[in-house]
Amino acid sequence: QGQRFFVDVEITTDLTKAGQSDQLEDSINYVEVYELVESVMTGEKHNLLERLGALIADSLYQHYQGIVDLCVTVRKPSVPIAGILDYVEVVTTRGQI
Repeated sequence: QGQRFFVDVEITTDLTKAGQSDQLEDSINYVEVYELVESVMTGEKHNLLERLGALIADSLYQHYQGIVDLCVTVRKPSVPIAGILDYVEVVTTRGQI
């Protein structure tokens, strides 16, 4: 049985054309972003949050040519640590961030 994770993705890109055209093809399609993240998270098993973050970041960079900066946060709420905490998270960045 799989574990539960939360993933946040922040993408910086030039959206000037999308703002003028009001056309999805001139923007980043967040449905596609979700599906790409989902495919990484439900695909091959990995041991480290760092690996998941890197795979998501690299996949997004390959799919969208106009990404300037990218930040992927992978959060795991259930961790085997004897202590009081809500979650453990890893933040993976690409670009100038």
